[in-house]
Amino acid sequence: MNEAPFQDQPPQTDRVNAYDEKNLAIYVQLLMADEEGADWREVVQVIFGLDPAREPVRAKIVHDSHLARARWMTEAGYRHLFEPRMQ
Repeated sequence: MNEAPFQDQPPQTDRVNAYDEKNLAIYVQLLMADEEGADWREVVQVIFGLDPAREPVRAKIVHDSHLARARWMTEAGYRHLFEPRMQ
């Protein structure tokens, strides 16, 4: 069984996790779209393939939670990318 390409909400850990590493490109896209003032409905449709008209609550949760995690990455999480990895 294939793993879904994204979760509705990223895991909220105090360190960068495998989900964060896998989705760095999505985080960058979200931050860029936010900086440009893009409508969240268009962003969630393009990046996640969700239809905000059909699933407005889920689409908003997915967008907001991933954008919040992306912001956390720029404020604190990025530091963990430079630390030695535990095996």
